[in-house]
Amino acid sequence: MESKTDASLTSEELAAIEDEEVLNKMLDNTTDYEQRRMIRAALRDLMKKKREKREQERGSRQQDLKQQGLSKGGTTGAAVSIGRASMNQQSPTNKPPGQSCPPAGSRASPAEASAQKSPPAAAAPNAKNVKQMLLDWCRAKTEPYEGVDIQNFSSSWKDGIAFCALVHRFFPDAFEYSILNPNKPRDNFQLAFSTAERLAGCPSLLDPDDLVRMKEPDWKCVYTYIQEFYRSLVEKGLVKTKKRM
Repeated sequence: MESKTDASLTSEELAAIEDEEVLNKMLDNTTDYEQRRMIRAALRDLMKKKREKREQERGSRQQDLKQQGLSKGGTTGAAVSIGRASMNQQSPTNKPPGQSCPPAGSRASPAEASAQKSPPAAAAPNAKNVKQMLLDWCRAKTEPYEGVDIQNFSSSWKDGIAFCALVHRFFPDAFEYSILNPNKPRDNFQLAFSTAERLAGCPSLLDPDDLVRMKEPDWKCVYTYIQEFYRSLVEKGLVKTKKRM
């Protein structure tokens, strides 16, 4: 299969690929519409298979524990505690409470200060076009992910799943996307921001507690964070482009 180009792969051959990173790279490098559609379908099927496999393994482990004399309630409680403990280990410690977006009259956030000083940003021909380009980039990168439909920089991000999908696209081994719960936005925000900070060097400009208190995130705050995440990826060499957003 390695000797073939992605343009010559059939849907059956794509379905045989069990590496998300390989399929993601193929999607990035393919311009043919039909091939992109087939690759996206293969990605969705792969993530569904992983989710089903994980659920089967979890059920098998619980059955084994029950056979060893552990109660069902104790097993479920332990699984939840382990999941939460793992997520807490990923989050930065001793982080002071903050606001998701600086109020009027306050100092600009690090991302905003960087944008003000950055020659490329100042040379941007049209801020509205840059915003749309960044939104299109987010939509393209999260297109294969279930539960993500990015239409704006506000309501599309309110449950944290879009943040997790965008981070997972570049760091697929960092966490298991298929087990995320859209009804736990704070956990999703914390997981996405801590992973981006740890692996991409992107500062956690947004505070999960502030975000969950809002009916919808402030688009300016989300836009500022995504700009910073994009710049961090460029600096890491994970995004190759001459246009910096």
